[in-house]
Amino acid sequence: MRLFFSFLLVTLTLPLSAQEFEPQIPRALPVDTNPVARETTNLPVLVTPNSAIPTQPPSAKLPEIPPEVEPAEQKPTGDDATRLQIFLDQSNFGPGVIDGKIGLFSELAVKSWNEVNGHPPDDWSAVTAAARKAIATPHAVALVPEIANEWVNSKLSTKRDKQAKSKRMSYRSIAEFMSERYHTDIPTLTSLNPSKNIYGLKAKDGITVPNVAPFLVENLTDRAWKELEDLSERHVVVDTKMNQVRIFAAAPRPTIITDPNAPVLPSANTGLLASFPITPGKPQFIRFGSWKLQTMVALPWWRYDQQLLDTGKRSEEALMIPPGPNSPVGIIWCGTTRPGIGMHGTSDPETIGRSRSAGCIRLCNWNAIQLPTLIRPGATVEIR
Repeated sequence: MRLFFSFLLVTLTLPLSAQEFEPQIPRALPVDTNPVARETTNLPVLVTPNSAIPTQPPSAKLPEIPPEVEPAEQKPTGDDATRLQIFLDQSNFGPGVIDGKIGLFSELAVKSWNEVNGHPPDDWSAVTAAARKAIATPHAVALVPEIANEWVNSKLSTKRDKQAKSKRMSYRSIAEFMSERYHTDIPTLTSLNPSKNIYGLKAKDGITVPNVAPFLVENLTDRAWKELEDLSERHVVVDTKMNQVRIFAAAPRPTIITDPNAPVLPSANTGLLASFPITPGKPQFIRFGSWKLQTMVALPWWRYDQQLLDTGKRSEEALMIPPGPNSPVGIIWCGTTRPGIGMHGTSDPETIGRSRSAGCIRLCNWNAIQLPTLIRPGATVEIR
């Protein structure tokens, strides 16, 4: 028997047998915890999917900001841009796809990091220095794990009736598997590996990837998350104009100034815990207001109802689309007490912020799966 969660244009189901246990979710790992790297090239090698991110030895000299550049105004480029994106991603200030290009979402992530650390919003010097210190090597060589074969189905249909008969909404290629695993896209992998046939990858092949903690899709299980004291008291703001979701602590620590003559500096907003880029629903489907987070479901099923898509009215005829990373709702559904309002993953991370969702609030799968480590049912969700 299954419970059905309805939202605007899609409905998801959760097996009643899902039990509460500690999350087996890949968390953002500090990238300087393991200085040992296996050297087969000039890049560190990510040998196993669960290993910590290897970096250069502590003695390695990091690049310095050229003296002729004004660091407070200079946006990083090249490897520094990739370093910055990885650093922000691992700090829970999502820059979107890690591609070495500083775009709108990277800029928003920098503003969030500056806000938390008490720097001017448009300052680039502090965050660039922090990224250079934390991320010694922006790229690494990753081996395609054998588990990839279980999550790839090159014959996955684009037709809903045939998808309903599939075992899983799998990746359609190992290239797709590896790009989402390392928080990037296929064009970036192609650029980083000019001598490789990215679409011809197979298990144990090695390719250059962003040196980021991988999104381990194989660790996902069919489960639900329950309330958790501190996380259930947090506050979520979904900004549909900025295309960003921001997560706040229930009671941020006050800033205490001990020297009354000290210069007035930007106040650090320590209550801001995380921010991620999103795609909101189409304007006619957005509902502004505040609700409580009610359900958090991993690997949700999706109820495909063509009449609902066309008219907004639910019919009795629908298809149940199985879960998986290529599901239109991605690998997690976070529903609120307002029917039809929720946050979820996506099958197309490269379109986040660039196209309107027919449903609710979409995040990259690697960002969406972090939500249970930051909020739980009971948290307030405000849509602006």
